[in-house]
Amino acid sequence: MLDKLEQIEARYEALAGELSSPELLANPSAYGQAAKQHRSLGEVVQKYQTWKQLKAESVGARELFDTSDDDEMREMARLELESLQAKLEQTENELRVLLIPTDPNDEKNVILEIRAGTGGDEATLFAAEMLRTYARYAEKQRWKFEILEASESGIGGLKEAIALIEGDRVYSKLKHESGVHRVQRVPQTEASGRIHTSAITVAVLPEAEEVDVKIDAKDLRIDTFCSSGPGGQSVNTTYSAVRLTHLPSGVVVSMQDEKSQIKNREKAMRVLRARLQELEEQKQHEAQATERRSQVGSGDRSEKIRTYNFKENRVSDHRIGLTIHQLDLVMEGNLDPFIDALVAHYQAEKLKGEAVAA
Repeated sequence: MLDKLEQIEARYEALAGELSSPELLANPSAYGQAAKQHRSLGEVVQKYQTWKQLKAESVGARELFDTSDDDEMREMARLELESLQAKLEQTENELRVLLIPTDPNDEKNVILEIRAGTGGDEATLFAAEMLRTYARYAEKQRWKFEILEASESGIGGLKEAIALIEGDRVYSKLKHESGVHRVQRVPQTEASGRIHTSAITVAVLPEAEEVDVKIDAKDLRIDTFCSSGPGGQSVNTTYSAVRLTHLPSGVVVSMQDEKSQIKNREKAMRVLRARLQELEEQKQHEAQATERRSQVGSGDRSEKIRTYNFKENRVSDHRIGLTIHQLDLVMEGNLDPFIDALVAHYQAEKLKGEAVAA
């Protein structure tokens, strides 16, 4: 582990020098990549430097304990040594977590897709509420949240919504949100007060850049049409809405929120690249993709990853057995208890895998 940490520290220092070079400053794309790598290595290097400082202090305390003839000084040294050893052990554990091979997509922005599943109108209402929840969470994280496309239901819910979330390490935080989210509550239209169960699906896709996914113009069919509102009626007379069809894969993306055809096409391309990248990753990691598809599923209630029970003010994540009786706060965007616990859980799983491999 120490050899790897020294290599990372050396790379970090080398990047620091490169970032001030005229050649790199003249190339914005290359500079951005180098700056992102330097930033990602910084946490490991800072933790490693803390470990080295603790190690040096520990050696000094050990030497004082071994050589001092003063009983009081030896006792002080012993207590200091115990404290330092505990800090060293904690820091080493934190370093092991930081050295776990990271998902290459962790640094990326995400395309968030929410769709109403089983439950009719109630599912569309919950889909709209969850979209707001993620928007509030993004605001707390100081991320940029932009709705790219939304298909409304007749009662103010959402049949489907697609959003772009941009910021620092967005995918690393939201990737475990993919799956079926189940809601249990009394619908506003239910006169008898009977609890209904509905479900929505959430998909979190890392945004693919042009260098990640090459789309050949001959493989793309572009259709334009007038934007439509609820019920299908035309809302403008210009052909501003865009439908992109990727012929080899059959993936179709429609976008109509903007009045400009160019802007709708740009947004549609961003979503299309993300979906094509996911398809490519599915081919490369079929076993992993099968697990992911089983998590997202079809929107059936039985495939749930999380349940939101309004009557009991309870949210339960079924993958890690975590239940919180603060649903009202969760719906206001306070998702950190679940997101942090999920990240810690999967990090622990990776650590077990690393230990077995070693």
